[in-house]
Amino acid sequence: MPLIFLCLLFSLQPCFGCHAVCQCLGRSFVCQENKMVQIPNNIPKNVTELRFMLTKITNIPNGAFAGLQDLEKIEISQNDVLTSIETNVFSNSPQLHEIRIEKANSLVYIDREAFQNLPKLKYLLISNTGIHCIPVVSKIQSLQMVLLEIQDNINIKKIERNAFVGLSVDSVILRLNKNGIEEIQNYAFNGTSVNELILSGNEKLARLPDLVFHGTTGPTVLDISNTRISSLPSFGLEKIKRLKAKSAYNLKKLPALEKFEELIEADLTYPSHCCAFANWKREITDWDPLCNKTYESQPDDLKSFNKRSAQVDSSFSTGGTTYDLIDKEDEFGFDYFFCHGKQDVVCSPTPDEFNPCEDIMGYTALRVLIWCVNILAITGNSIVLIILLTSQYKFTVPRFLMCNLAFADLCMGIYLLLIAAVDIKTKSQYYNYAIDWQTGAGCHAAGFFTVFASELSVFTLTVITLERWHTITYAMQLDRKVRFRHATIIMASGWAFSFTVALLPIVGVSSYMKVSICLPMDIETPLSQAYIMFLLVLNVLAFVVICTCYMGIYLTVRNPNVISSNSDTKIAKRMAILIFTDFLCMAPISFFAISASLKIPLITVSKSKILLVLFYPINSFANPFLYAIFTKTFRRDFYILMSKFGCCEARAQIFRTETSSSAHNLHARNGHFVPGPKSSSGSVYTLVPLNH
Repeated sequence: MPLIFLCLLFSLQPCFGCHAVCQCLGRSFVCQENKMVQIPNNIPKNVTELRFMLTKITNIPNGAFAGLQDLEKIEISQNDVLTSIETNVFSNSPQLHEIRIEKANSLVYIDREAFQNLPKLKYLLISNTGIHCIPVVSKIQSLQMVLLEIQDNINIKKIERNAFVGLSVDSVILRLNKNGIEEIQNYAFNGTSVNELILSGNEKLARLPDLVFHGTTGPTVLDISNTRISSLPSFGLEKIKRLKAKSAYNLKKLPALEKFEELIEADLTYPSHCCAFANWKREITDWDPLCNKTYESQPDDLKSFNKRSAQVDSSFSTGGTTYDLIDKEDEFGFDYFFCHGKQDVVCSPTPDEFNPCEDIMGYTALRVLIWCVNILAITGNSIVLIILLTSQYKFTVPRFLMCNLAFADLCMGIYLLLIAAVDIKTKSQYYNYAIDWQTGAGCHAAGFFTVFASELSVFTLTVITLERWHTITYAMQLDRKVRFRHATIIMASGWAFSFTVALLPIVGVSSYMKVSICLPMDIETPLSQAYIMFLLVLNVLAFVVICTCYMGIYLTVRNPNVISSNSDTKIAKRMAILIFTDFLCMAPISFFAISASLKIPLITVSKSKILLVLFYPINSFANPFLYAIFTKTFRRDFYILMSKFGCCEARAQIFRTETSSSAHNLHARNGHFVPGPKSSSGSVYTLVPLNH
């Protein structure tokens, strides 16, 4: 009994034989003095903790801590002259469970055999040093779960294969964040059971090779935030329960969801990626039938514990003092870790109102209609342009203006074709293409086409209306007639304006990247909001101008005191069909767009796609039929063009005769004659009659 008392008393004694410069605090040996230039050789044998802070030690020699069998913790920190750690420095210490080496910027060398035979090691920190590679840990052979933190070492460029073999026979947590890692080799984690792998903050790390997790159990937590990683490996994702990829802007595409067999939580960069998990659940395990029965028979408190055990977090402390893990087995010995069944994945950031979880064309009917509309628009306007530009008749102002209108509508058809094609390509997997599409050249091109086409179309329609009004109002004043050079200057300004406003979202005024249909819906800044409002108000003013002009045309035609051409009157009446058809499609668009630009949205982005397909392009596919294909003038030009290739020659001759006769009669009534084939009467496209 006295012997036991003496042993207990000895164990409670503070360390004896303390160094002159260092302090003994209980059984802790603390050296915090810049006069310390080497490791003392008379460290008390019974110490449990060593702390060297703010010292000037340049080298830790071989076996510096040999014989300290009770040693549990070592801290070496805030030393700007330490350059090397020799062999066997941290070796054969049966009680050592925590090692901290930090804030030693000059430390460039750690011997390959510095860490050996540490069966109770639980925590190893190497931070803010100058080392160039991951220290060799293969001989540590810990029997515990180990937390390895190697962070803020900017000179570490590579993780080689088998880098962590032998660290622990249990699982390990690897926190390798904020280093200078640029490359991780295949099999880097081979032979290791990885619980957590934290690679965040390695801003030059661009790739995880396909076999990086080959031979590894885990990881269950993977963090690649603030890296340049562009893709996840094809293998080794099965055990991941928590995936974190915040500010990983290069990760634009996820692997097949089936590879995430146990995923519970995902914290990603792009909202569209969360759409992948919106209606997806992890597969039921083979244990599911047994799990359901045993789960229902559990008491309530055990059910609650089972739910908590599904979480990845444990009580592992980074402070190096607590390392207890959740015990997943209940008193009956059954492992409920496998008994989660189907489970929703908790994902963030959640999609916003501008990017709902749906394909570009959210409805099947819209997917069909958009193809019909863009085919009609492209085909119809292409034919009209060909006929107008190849006609043998005089290229008049109306023909010139209608060429511009056909080109604008053709651009709208190209926009719809781009949207439809990308929709087909990304069907059911848009979440994987959303970032590349919306931030890429394709969406910018589509947005440019639609804004350019829309504004050029509105501008041209306004000019057409003003030209008709001017021609009818001043029919007998030939000196006031709109000349071709006037129309050219006016349309050149219209092209310049349309090009400029379509280019602005590309250079930062609003954005085409906000939504999948690439319209400029970004109104976050006052400048962007002003840009959208300017375009919408301008379109409304154009509609007012057109309505005013047609009111003037109507009053002029009805005024018996004003002499006007019968042909011009017919053109004005029939052109009303064209104008009001165009603005019929613009009315709902303008109404809902103005409300949205005022941040009072009346419909969702999903519903706006209905407007995009059903109303927005009405003019693009209707115009070629209204002002060309349904008219006799178009048929004349068409047959004459075909006759040049040896087709329909008889029908073409009939139209030539009718045109010549009509021109002769018209000029005879006006009291003068000019050559018929070049007369302007044969060049004006009189729209489809109202009674059609």
